[in-house]
Amino acid sequence: MTTSAASGPRQRIGYYRWIICGLLFFAATVNYIDRQVIGILKPTLQAEFGWSEMDYADIVFAFQLAYAAGLLLAGRLMDKLGTRVGFSIAIVVWSVAAMAHAEATWFGPGVAALLGVFGLTYSASVAGFMAARFMLGLGEAGNFPASIKAVAEWFPKKERALATGIFNSGTNVGALLSPLAVPWITLNYGWYWAFVATGLIGFVWLVLWWPMYRHPDHHPKVSASELAHIQSDPADPPARVPLRDILPHRQTWAFAIAKFMTDPIWWLYLFWVPDFLNRNHGIDLKHVGPPLVAIYLIADVGSIGGGWLSSSLIKRGWSVNAARKTAMLTCALAVVPIIFASRTGSLWTATLLVALAAAAHQGWSANVFTLVSDTFPRHAVGTVVGFGGMAGAVGGMSIAKLTGFILETTGSYLLVFLIAGSTYLIALAIVHLLMPKLDPVQLDTAKTKS
Repeated sequence: MTTSAASGPRQRIGYYRWIICGLLFFAATVNYIDRQVIGILKPTLQAEFGWSEMDYADIVFAFQLAYAAGLLLAGRLMDKLGTRVGFSIAIVVWSVAAMAHAEATWFGPGVAALLGVFGLTYSASVAGFMAARFMLGLGEAGNFPASIKAVAEWFPKKERALATGIFNSGTNVGALLSPLAVPWITLNYGWYWAFVATGLIGFVWLVLWWPMYRHPDHHPKVSASELAHIQSDPADPPARVPLRDILPHRQTWAFAIAKFMTDPIWWLYLFWVPDFLNRNHGIDLKHVGPPLVAIYLIADVGSIGGGWLSSSLIKRGWSVNAARKTAMLTCALAVVPIIFASRTGSLWTATLLVALAAAAHQGWSANVFTLVSDTFPRHAVGTVVGFGGMAGAVGGMSIAKLTGFILETTGSYLLVFLIAGSTYLIALAIVHLLMPKLDPVQLDTAKTKS
């Protein structure tokens, strides 16, 4: 029997969109390697420079402040310049800033003098690290708006949560690789080279990204069948969306509030868990690797699992609304046991409780991000994600100060983890009140056309 060309291999959907997803995964990995170095080195740097808990909190605060401001601009930048150019600019800025941490003591006195003009008194080391973290935050703010926009461009709705979960799992891989590489580099070559070596990785990504990324409409590697699959959702009209046009919509505020409340908990894991392990269980730089690797390896499973769960429910016939919120509820409940982490005397019990919460956060995050592409047209996704990310970073600023204050006054993580364990369920309730259904946002394209 003869097989027609129409039924041959040419009709199979291509896979290049998953290569793009792999590049986004790599970028998220680099992003979190650069971001986490200071958390791993916190006890080392505190011992060398004599930082207090509030000094370290202010260094983290500087990152969050810049990240918040950067996210407000980054989404707009990605929508205006396009994903390829915008993402390239972001990673150059953050990679240079990551390496600049190594020279923080060189430019720190100048920064301290400048801050002194405004009545802010910091030591040279604290001021230098604050400046480096500020620039890192500005650059890293471009990662998620660019990645979410790329997913919206390259994937139909039914695949977006899975694609988001996959690229978002790169954050866990970055957080997993850091405790393996940073202690080794520091113990053998010093903390200076830990910042330099990790900062250089972003330029490796850029060499791959620039020649490989194009919009799917114009990409030579995308087959007609894959392009048809990517564009299987109704097309969005080409338009530019000012921030003022997304602010009146409750969908914007549901996403922003979810980010404001739950992003800070992830920052807590990233910047304070090494200190928690050191404070409660005596884990030093030589031995911090295995517990942190376990936490972020399990978190990686949660990131992909959260995206898979909602995508799987949709394929089984569930509504997008029911699938997303069921996955979010599952994740919110899985965070609750972390409230017992500070009370156990067992290192690995504490590690697994934090790991479960981190995995649940990543699964939650994959679905929260996808709420934007579920409810907004593609051309507005970058702007909405940037605004919501800014809200998350503002929440991160608050948690930095609050955690520093709690640790300085109580010396315990009990209250910190109690806050972490209860936040997600409250956030989900607010999201559901604002969006009982995932109604699509209708933007006035007559106003927003470029």
